[in-house]
Amino acid sequence: MISILIIDDDPHILNLVEVTLRDAGFHTFTSRNGIEALARLEEVTIDFAIVDVMMPGLDGYTLTKKIRDTYDIPVILLTAKGELHDKEQGYTAGTDDYIVKPFEPKELIFRVQAVLRRYDKPSQYTIQLADVKIDKRNYEVQIGKQHLLMPLKEFELLALLASRPNQVFNRDYLIENIWGLDFEGDERTLNVHIKRVRERLGAVTSSIKIVTVRGIGYKLEVTS
Repeated sequence: MISILIIDDDPHILNLVEVTLRDAGFHTFTSRNGIEALARLEEVTIDFAIVDVMMPGLDGYTLTKKIRDTYDIPVILLTAKGELHDKEQGYTAGTDDYIVKPFEPKELIFRVQAVLRRYDKPSQYTIQLADVKIDKRNYEVQIGKQHLLMPLKEFELLALLASRPNQVFNRDYLIENIWGLDFEGDERTLNVHIKRVRERLGAVTSSIKIVTVRGIGYKLEVTS
């Protein structure tokens, strides 16, 4: 499930966007200012950000630039300003799209889906980290000239962690995205799979490793 962070200091807009996205099947998080949003991005795994331009303290343009400098996720800006100069500022900061208030809820969904389609490009089916190549279409892991065989769930876990090197994934997010919302097991299943992936990688490469972030989850680091 795609997780979307909504940042807006207007509680009415915040609620409207959150309800609209949830009804469309997205998982949502909310923040009322830029500082709170940056803290949330460090705590949970976010796939998409919707950012209001006019916020006290850290404005939407600055926040968008900070997000794009650190996280490889799409951003849509919300604004009451529709002038060309304002849009230029947004695109220069790194936004993928621009929605002018007031807007129809359906338009928001259409634009989010359109941006997600643009991010779902063929290059994202292959992840290259140092000497490790992960082919998500063919479920293959290649290290140098050697092919590493992995069970499906272990492969999916590795591919998800490798999709965002050095970003912390919390345990609930990993379980939900690998085993699904209806999974009836517990964190021990995740821990066992992490252990097995570590063992398989450790036997053939030292260029990447999975690191435990105490109390939160795991991240994949590129060491060489």
